[in-house]
Amino acid sequence: MEIDVGFEISYAAVAPTPMVMMLSIHPSRMFDIIGQESIVAEPDVPIGFYRDGFGNVCGRLVAPAGGVTLKGKARVRDSGLPDAVAPTAQQLPIDRLPDDVLQYLMPSRYCETDKLIDIAWSLFSATKPGWARVQAIVDFVHDHVTFGYEHAHHMKSAHDVHEQRTGVCRDFAHLALTFCRCMNIPARYCTGYLGDIGVPPDPAPMDFSGWFQVYLSGQWYTFDARHNHPRIGRILMGTGRDAADVALTTSFGRMDLVKFVVVTNEVVAA
Repeated sequence: MEIDVGFEISYAAVAPTPMVMMLSIHPSRMFDIIGQESIVAEPDVPIGFYRDGFGNVCGRLVAPAGGVTLKGKARVRDSGLPDAVAPTAQQLPIDRLPDDVLQYLMPSRYCETDKLIDIAWSLFSATKPGWARVQAIVDFVHDHVTFGYEHAHHMKSAHDVHEQRTGVCRDFAHLALTFCRCMNIPARYCTGYLGDIGVPPDPAPMDFSGWFQVYLSGQWYTFDARHNHPRIGRILMGTGRDAADVALTTSFGRMDLVKFVVVTNEVVAA
């Protein structure tokens, strides 16, 4: 399977404004890109790319006075298989976890394990450790939280989501991965493309998606508390402790979003 992905995002600015963007496909999918991924700015200002501390590809630029439009596109080769399901995957003791995985047990900006640990243990202590426990957490969050774009708020934390019982995809992911950390299961936040492949088309405009991964049996597995169903064509862009680590763009000055278009389409053979 081949998938065309891309975006066009425009910002208005009254003065030259430095920016950092995380809009590239993740290095783990680099060899799946057919040809080259293209990311440009209009007006044509230079973009310097670098890797952050989590291994994500970031770009830095200075948007000129008046604003900037960021455009990206790529064709990606995909297996066409849904997210892996491994019911026998085991939870590892903390003393056997790799050093770089330990950070995904810690509290972070949007994932307050200290506020949710008692709730987590009351809900999930009787579940079987490993895959079954993660799935129980995902089932709970999927049933507990109502999805709606009107519920989005950039300051909403996992504890807020649990109390308010509403949110967008990133909120589902934050609550589920926080519960996992409370139960000593390393979990990290993910952002990327997720098109309507193998599912009924969603009439809402396309957006980037948020999900999470857990570390079981020595590898990372994907879970999605919003959809709670293995999906086809998930293309990773960034991973981190939570959404604060994988912000699509960060501006160091006032900028206003004026256009936001995301494209994810399966390539249909002629």
